[in-house]
Amino acid sequence: MITATSLARLSGVRAAIRAGRAVPALRTYSTPIPFKEEVDPQLGGYPQLPYVSKQRLPPRGWDDPQMRRNFGDPVHELEDVLGMWGPDIPIVDPQTALRHFTIAWTGILAFALFVKYALVPERPAVPREYPYDGLKEELGGVNQAPVWDESEDEE
Repeated sequence: MITATSLARLSGVRAAIRAGRAVPALRTYSTPIPFKEEVDPQLGGYPQLPYVSKQRLPPRGWDDPQMRRNFGDPVHELEDVLGMWGPDIPIVDPQTALRHFTIAWTGILAFALFVKYALVPERPAVPREYPYDGLKEELGGVNQAPVWDESEDEE
């Protein structure tokens, strides 16, 4: 909503620009709010563990090396997602993967166009040409061909 003060500020900025004076910097960003992890009320007294996949932990030095756990460690509430049997964490970041995917499909498309237009030979013969506009009149004309009517066959 535009208020009188914001309208006056905008007109003041426009006037300063026209006059060639220095324009005060307008703030174009939001105020950063420090991230504070909230305590989950559903956990009760259970410890709130960080959201880190077990696949990112070092592979050696555990009581259970397959699950990367020590005896007595608390289990995360999202163990099925963050455990070793959860979805794999991506090795390549999504932007790089998208760039590689785009490059691969561009190469496939370029190869297909090369095959279609450079490797396909020309026709070995010239298409047949008829005189008098393709013999339209001799063949009965474009709209002159009678339509087969099944009702006439029944009579």
